Amino acid sequence: MSTLVLTRVRPWGAPSTDLVLRDGVIASVAPVGGRLPDGAEVVDGAGLLALPGFVNAHAHVDKSWWGQPWVSYGGEATTQGRIAHERAERDRYGIPSTAGAVAVLREFVRHGTTATRTHVDVDLGVGLRGVAHVREAAQELGGAIDVSIVAFPQDGVVRRPGVLDLLDQAAAAGATHVGGIDPASIDRDPVAQLDGLFAIAERRGVGLDIHLHDRGELGAFQVELIVERTRRAGLGGRVTIAHGFALGELPPARQDDLLDDLRDAGVSWATVAPVGTAPLPWRGMRSRGIPVGLGTDGIRDLWSPFGDGDVLRVALGFARLHGLRTDDDLTDAVRLATSSAAGFVGRAVHDLVEGAPADVVLVDAENAPDALVRVPPRSLVVSGGRIVTRDGKVLV
Repeated sequence: MSTLVLTRVRPWGAPSTDLVLRDGVIASVAPVGGRLPDGAEVVDGAGLLALPGFVNAHAHVDKSWWGQPWVSYGGEATTQGRIAHERAERDRYGIPSTAGAVAVLREFVRHGTTATRTHVDVDLGVGLRGVAHVREAAQELGGAIDVSIVAFPQDGVVRRPGVLDLLDQAAAAGATHVGGIDPASIDRDPVAQLDGLFAIAERRGVGLDIHLHDRGELGAFQVELIVERTRRAGLGGRVTIAHGFALGELPPARQDDLLDDLRDAGVSWATVAPVGTAPLPWRGMRSRGIPVGLGTDGIRDLWSPFGDGDVLRVALGFARLHGLRTDDDLTDAVRLATSSAAGFVGRAVHDLVEGAPADVVLVDAENAPDALVRVPPRSLVVSGGRIVTRDGKVLV
């Protein structure tokens, strides 16, 4: 078994300790100065802050042109407009491709992300090619990042006959989740879309992760439909609503009712905390134990020229959007990007504790709030007990 010891590191800002990583898991959290395992590789953390590996709970790694020539923004700035523009232009830029997915996954690793849930387009134009490319990219990185795939019908479901069959094939072939998108405004038949998606989830034993951009009461109505179908299917803990901009726009009493429903049904929430959207009722979600994950969304693609793959920077955006100031709240924002997101990548635990995956990020910061507001470079990234980034250089 391979053993790596990170000495004199400060988990979550606690006093210095030694982390013993053996065979891909944290074997022990030991006092500094104790006897080190024979034959272990030893790295002196020199008092750096230790955090768990970051978890990107909402990405689109199949469509990025990171590291490739600049592509100017075009098309209409609406959901339908972005879909149409992407469909018209993607072949021109070689999307999807294994090389493109490798480039953006390496950037994730450089910033300390060790696990991600990524949506991968599945439609009548690309079929399942994107899924194959992303799997090949993950294999090329040799386990440096754990990649969970959502088979995502970006162009709609029931309005594109044959897409449900493709989603079913992807689920049968190992996708961990099936996606959906705006059942009301894209397909204009929310019941049919959700019936089709939930049928696949029940038949294949996979989860669901549904993009919901619709605002106001139209969005709230679809949240209620998703909650009701989740209860009926007994899929609590396996359904996620992504974006869900409507929730932050509703009156407080309406929000509270929906939050109670989400909690009772076991539906989680993923957000990229975009500028200009209404803050989520985050404290109400936290008090109810509703899982919230943070993600980068698309990065430099045909939807947006923005993004750099740094989930810690997304957590900073979340903190600013929600007006967080206290140390406890700022630390919780970092937890959203790390330990609290374990369930989004199929883990029971993801933290700096014995038995957890040996995913560790070292940064030069006093504590978690300091790391959040300064977003310092990642000094060392360990994934599965193996050093994958050192001083900003990706080693895989």
